[in-house]
Amino acid sequence: MKIIKVNTKRGLELKGAIFDAQGTDTVLVMLTGICSNIFQNELLYSTGKLLQENGIATIIGHAHDSFSCFAYTDFSTGKQKISGTFDDNFEMVYEDVEAYVKYAKELGFKNIILGGHSLGSNKIIHYLGNTKDDFIDYFIISSPVDIIHWWNVMPDVEKCFELAQKWVKEGRGDDILPFLFGGFSPMKAKTVLGFYNLKNCPILSKRGETASLRNMKPNGSFIIGSKDSVTGDSPKGFMEQLNLWTAHPERNRVIEVKGASHIFYGMHDIYGKTVLDCIQNHFKGA
Repeated sequence: MKIIKVNTKRGLELKGAIFDAQGTDTVLVMLTGICSNIFQNELLYSTGKLLQENGIATIIGHAHDSFSCFAYTDFSTGKQKISGTFDDNFEMVYEDVEAYVKYAKELGFKNIILGGHSLGSNKIIHYLGNTKDDFIDYFIISSPVDIIHWWNVMPDVEKCFELAQKWVKEGRGDDILPFLFGGFSPMKAKTVLGFYNLKNCPILSKRGETASLRNMKPNGSFIIGSKDSVTGDSPKGFMEQLNLWTAHPERNRVIEVKGASHIFYGMHDIYGKTVLDCIQNHFKGA
């Protein structure tokens, strides 16, 4: 694995990572979720390593500033933790995803698979539903989030949102809130407010847009853990409903990983093998 630098149209330099595989024409471009980067999330590293070992390159895409890490004290445990993705700009989602896709093309990859985990899936849905380019051969969407429903189930989110609104009005949008967003992540005030720009999986809340799903051109796979805590009582049903919004649901796969949580805790190897299986099966059927 090596760190890469990718430039966006607005001039921001994104930092990501690549697991290169010699002689391959195929790459998975994987967008990370909230509070997730290559150093924190073993799911990303183990998946990239497994694909590399099987002749498939992987680019881990950190949008905006999610590569950055800082230490904070979790006062509930008294221990130091490392976090990232405290500063994101959801108005620039399309541009960030596009930058990684075009970077993959510049490297000469002919088969580009676009993947995402958690909020990273919402980001690639936004890109796929709005791009006029035909650069993507296949998609892998895993553990996407119904943002509005998420607000209703995460602890203290309304309190966090109200303070974020107040601070942004006062010109303090770059200040980090004094408590963890959703109970798990430090977050800038302006980043908290930006979440409303990614309402493209409105299965539970019934509030948002489905045009992005409907406008996606490539076929792909939806992966979900059977114990995903943010997708209601039926995680698989959540994904099946998402698939029904696509143009050709019969051409896509919906895969449930038994026993897996939203972050696939303790099952990162199984997640990686599932992604590998999706890619290999796609090319067998091509």
